[in-house]
Amino acid sequence: MSLPVLNRDLLASAAPRTGLHVPSPALLDLPERAVQFGTGAFLRGFVEAFLQEANEAGRFNGRVVMVGSTGSGRDRTLAEQDGLYTLSVQGISGGEPVHQQHVIGVVSRALSATDEWDQVLACARAPELELVFSNTTEVGIVLDQDDQPELSPPRSFPGKLARFLYERARAFDFDPARGVLVLPCELIENNGSKLREIVLALAERWALDPRFAGWIRDAVPFLNTLVDRIVPGTPAADARAEAETALGYRDELLTVAEAYRLFVIEADDALRARIPFAGIDGVTVAADVSLFRERKVRMLNGAHTITVPAALLAGCTTVLEAVNHPLVGPFLRGALLDDIVPTLDAPGSAQYALAVLDRFANPYVKHALTDISLQQTMKMRVRIVPTVVRYAERTGRAPESLAFGFAAYLLFVRDGGGLADDQGDRVRAHWTDAGADASAETVVQRICADAELWGTELDRVPGFAAAAASALDAIRRDGVESALAAHLERSAGVPA
Repeated sequence: MSLPVLNRDLLASAAPRTGLHVPSPALLDLPERAVQFGTGAFLRGFVEAFLQEANEAGRFNGRVVMVGSTGSGRDRTLAEQDGLYTLSVQGISGGEPVHQQHVIGVVSRALSATDEWDQVLACARAPELELVFSNTTEVGIVLDQDDQPELSPPRSFPGKLARFLYERARAFDFDPARGVLVLPCELIENNGSKLREIVLALAERWALDPRFAGWIRDAVPFLNTLVDRIVPGTPAADARAEAETALGYRDELLTVAEAYRLFVIEADDALRARIPFAGIDGVTVAADVSLFRERKVRMLNGAHTITVPAALLAGCTTVLEAVNHPLVGPFLRGALLDDIVPTLDAPGSAQYALAVLDRFANPYVKHALTDISLQQTMKMRVRIVPTVVRYAERTGRAPESLAFGFAAYLLFVRDGGGLADDQGDRVRAHWTDAGADASAETVVQRICADAELWGTELDRVPGFAAAAASALDAIRRDGVESALAAHLERSAGVPA
């Protein structure tokens, strides 16, 4: 017998399963007070969870309109499910297992930017609108020189946002009381400040009403943020089917997330009062997010990025498999504790590293390595290269485990690894230009010397190119597992 689909009628007609937390009917009819650019798993498992708790506490009293831009079809699925989906929180907290199931009811609807841009702009004109969220990955907050306001929609996310905000400003005659808070969740430094700069640059480039720039500066705070939660997203078909049987309904957007979560928002006391979920467990409002951000991006995200290529080459498919692998697991711990932690100044970095390892070893979450490999080159630039440079500055030598991971990445990208990598072709071009018979030293030197790719002259970091070339040569000659065993023996991680 087929299971019914999760929707409002189902919630109204069926008693919830034991342990399933469902929103009260009143929360499903609240006005739309937020717009979110992005429908992906991370935002579903992060922002919406905070907003739902804020609604339950009577602090937000609103719902979210999601805007999809990737053609994923999630907007249609959300429509079929009346904006509802299940958030399955699974992990370890304080040494104890956590398993919670929540029906998230804070999403009112989802729109396709491509097909329903007029409706997206109508949301900008809604008097109740207070918040704008986004998560478009590290490559989303960039200036598209050729973007145009009359496109339906503009091509880039900043272009869409600029046009959206301009619509609101004009609708209310640039009234500062109608400003909104913009909270980008992309993992780049000063994400709010950079997004604001691009919006202002587009306003000038597009020759918009000069009052718009003043309205943005005076009435629309772009808040720098840090987000920290592992959200693997929708499980594989077999695992989802098992979960749906236990729940008693079908949910194509079933979202799995770990128990740990941290949302750091840079704001003063006046702005804090405008953040309806401030004070919810896991939300920190601080005068400066930089130390929080550096710790998280370099350690949690950096450990992911540097491990994924070697783990995939070794046959692992999930983070948990990588942690438990007899060679990849010790490599991950060595890269994190020996190469990354010594470069950080944030208090509690060593303790945070141990928490990261516990989170990676979460037996309840199957985080696919292929998902983490998306935009691998940009992630390497943002998350790993600064650590390599600082490690060398402080020690005078190259971080050996990061060099090994970089070598595995070069081989991974050469062979077409990564489902989406905007800079992968550039790396592969270096391989091609070097020639089929080129030595590892020649290939690595060429790639490291591409300062535009890495944002620095990586070939000038003492010993790094040589260490990466040595590792690349070993991986190509002996295979990744034998090369890893030799690397661990040299670094005294485990006996070969």
